Amino acid sequence: MSGAARVGPQAVFDRLHSYAFHPIDPDTRTFTIDRDLGVRGVADPLARDGLVRSLALRDLVSACDGDLAGVVAGLDHPDLHVRCVSAAALGIARAAAAHEAVGRIASGDEEPLARAHAVIALGEMGSLDALPLLRARLASEDHADVVHQLELAIGQIEAGAPSSDAQRQAYLSLREEAFQRPALDQAAPDVVLDDTDGATWSLADGRGRWQLLIWIFADWCPVCHHEFKELMDLRDAFDELGVRVATIEAHDTWRGRLMVGREIEPALWGSRSWFREAYTERIWWSHLLDRAGAVGARYGTEPLTFAVHGEYVNRPTTAIIDPEGVLRFAYAGSYWGDRPSIDRTLAMLRDGDFSFEHPQRLRPQRYAGLG
Repeated sequence: MSGAARVGPQAVFDRLHSYAFHPIDPDTRTFTIDRDLGVRGVADPLARDGLVRSLALRDLVSACDGDLAGVVAGLDHPDLHVRCVSAAALGIARAAAAHEAVGRIASGDEEPLARAHAVIALGEMGSLDALPLLRARLASEDHADVVHQLELAIGQIEAGAPSSDAQRQAYLSLREEAFQRPALDQAAPDVVLDDTDGATWSLADGRGRWQLLIWIFADWCPVCHHEFKELMDLRDAFDELGVRVATIEAHDTWRGRLMVGREIEPALWGSRSWFREAYTERIWWSHLLDRAGAVGARYGTEPLTFAVHGEYVNRPTTAIIDPEGVLRFAYAGSYWGDRPSIDRTLAMLRDGDFSFEHPQRLRPQRYAGLG
């Protein structure tokens, strides 16, 4: 194993079960809510939910090599978080031999969050044997978030694009010390990532220019798509300033290509006519794959920190690096709408004023001044 010393599945389950995660919204059942504020999101920038989930995934992906049955046992655990992380690990490890057990969760778990993660895992496994189950479930599933993940899983399997070795290795290589809040006015953490065409993108290659990094969620995120549209519309303005831009997604190759219109066009996108054709013609920046969120963790994105639309996702994060490679701005949101707009970010780059706080930013109760 490339990460820490091997940990058995039961020890991982115990760690997850004993940790007090921020709860799941009882109404939607696929969104995280702040335990103190009672609203969607996680206000505390020091919350460790994402770290605990990420390291649990690392350890379970590793355990799939020698104790697959032990990892599969997590699918029957009474704790929702254990079931979700166990399913996710089986998908990342491409444990196709477990597809029937994962399919049972996809079809029968009472929690839509667990069903969604099992469906995602089946897509990651890439097993053709799972297609009949997924298609049958698509015809009967009544939760919109799970329906979307079913459509994606079917598309991923039909495309022959299972979880990559690069994604598996990214999880196995995770280190706890990578999860940190970045230091402003210091050298920016290194970024070397693949783009959706498999080319390597490096922060070092942009020295001498201002660089803008934007970590997004996923294809189902209307805020992310609005940001993409803003980037398209503001291309000339960014070009005039000589700014190098990259959007970044904590997913593997197929999901990243989906986001930029290179794979299927999900039904969820149907109300917006400008998506697929506009994306293939008008995306002028690089869209990067931060598998396992390992790079984003060093910028404060806290991968897997909360559930949104049935997935564990990162905090939405914007970072600005100056021509000398110094990190001038790093803003990790407290929920999915919390970060500067693209237009506001452009103004910061123009004016050199990097003071910003979103007017609706969630603040932990322990902070003075909470309304």
